[in-house]
Amino acid sequence: MLSQNCVHVGDPLSLERIRSILIRLEDTIIFGLIERAQFAHNAKMYVNGGIPELKEKGIEGSWLGWFLREIETFHAKARRYTSLDEYPFTSNLPEPVLPPLAFPKILYKNNVNVNPSILSFYTRFIVPRITQRATIALSALKRSNGIVGGDECEDDANYGSAATIDVEILQAISKRVHYGKFVAESKFRDHPAAFVPHIRSRNAAELEELIMRRDVVQKLLTRLRRKAATYAQEFGPDGEPIANSHLNGNAKVDVDGVVELYENYIIPLTIEVEVDYLLQRLDGLSEAEVEELMGTKPN
Repeated sequence: MLSQNCVHVGDPLSLERIRSILIRLEDTIIFGLIERAQFAHNAKMYVNGGIPELKEKGIEGSWLGWFLREIETFHAKARRYTSLDEYPFTSNLPEPVLPPLAFPKILYKNNVNVNPSILSFYTRFIVPRITQRATIALSALKRSNGIVGGDECEDDANYGSAATIDVEILQAISKRVHYGKFVAESKFRDHPAAFVPHIRSRNAAELEELIMRRDVVQKLLTRLRRKAATYAQEFGPDGEPIANSHLNGNAKVDVDGVVELYENYIIPLTIEVEVDYLLQRLDGLSEAEVEELMGTKPN
């Protein structure tokens, strides 16, 4: 029996099944952010040429970019990116060592990939926000040792540990965002006649109205806040939360930052993926095929 996160099991376009996958990814992302929050910002990891040791070895780009390529090179060889729900951040990766699995045809052919945007907002907005407490604590420690000014901030030299977690979070966010294609395909197949006119007229706003459910988004954000607030607490040996362990800046993760990540970045980007996917949904189809989708015959 294949695992439940494989598209072979059950109906891969069941909205209930998709919802369960997205909820599990919430946990993965939150716990990843908790792990990343223990390290300082380490801003030079995200700057091209920021790590001199890479330059000395003739490696261009940023530390995280190099880390992503090295990890994704191995993952590509292990055929990770032949899966319908996995998208690499780097290009020109090697072919898989193993033969590809025979996945059923689920998604329509498309070229939607928003990983560049995910990488940008994660490194520029989320990492500084989520690591703020660790960065401030590091600054105080450095000042106590006479290190002041620019050298007191942002860097604890844990580049390997921080980048390892960054990659895991980025991959989880990418999977979550691109799962919007499954949502879009499911809703399209359920009622194609509602979508086809707006796809033909390239009306992105109307397509967004068809797929966007604000009540569901609000429930998601409420659930996310409760989860993050719970996971942000410290727990005692008996498994009970330690009272007030998440107050006065002692939470393991910035709960508002987690909610902001979803509200301002992940959800809007997922909707963009859904709309962009739908705009390509009729590409290459004949008039007869489109009419058949709508349940009518051409004159």
